[in-house]
Amino acid sequence: MDITSVTKEDLKIIEKQIERKPNKIISIPKRCSFGKPVVIKSYPLKNGKPFPTLYWLTCPHLIKEVGKLESLGKIKEWEEEIKDNEELREKYLKAHIEELKERNSMIKEEEEWIKKRLKKIGIGGISNFESIKCLHLQLASFLGGTKNPIGERVWNSIEKKECENCICCLL
Repeated sequence: MDITSVTKEDLKIIEKQIERKPNKIISIPKRCSFGKPVVIKSYPLKNGKPFPTLYWLTCPHLIKEVGKLESLGKIKEWEEEIKDNEELREKYLKAHIEELKERNSMIKEEEEWIKKRLKKIGIGGISNFESIKCLHLQLASFLGGTKNPIGERVWNSIEKKECENCICCLL
């Protein structure tokens, strides 16, 4: 099976993973070794309104692990480092621009108005490109293929990259 294709089984699992219906899934750019969705890529329109979040973390194990990092104050710590570290700040800015361009490339010609509404919006709806907002979306961005230095830090900070017993097989 193509790693990016979305099956009916995938849709059922994703709905259970995130406890709601997912928004217009385009692909599954990252799966675990059990073949279950880890990150989904969504179309930037939800209920008729522009929706800037391109990549979503769906894996229950990683969601929990990232929550632990957030509770340790990593958002604030890394935001301070972005302010003080020019190289990190530049890489993070490039990640926002990369994702913005990726999002724009997906928008259909008849929905060009979405680009105008989201033209200054980066990863996960962030308008201040020095802020992080949420580590889950940073990791989803990185695992989705964006060269995101904060998402990469999140990934490298997680010791156990996936569950041992396929939580999603039990959903």
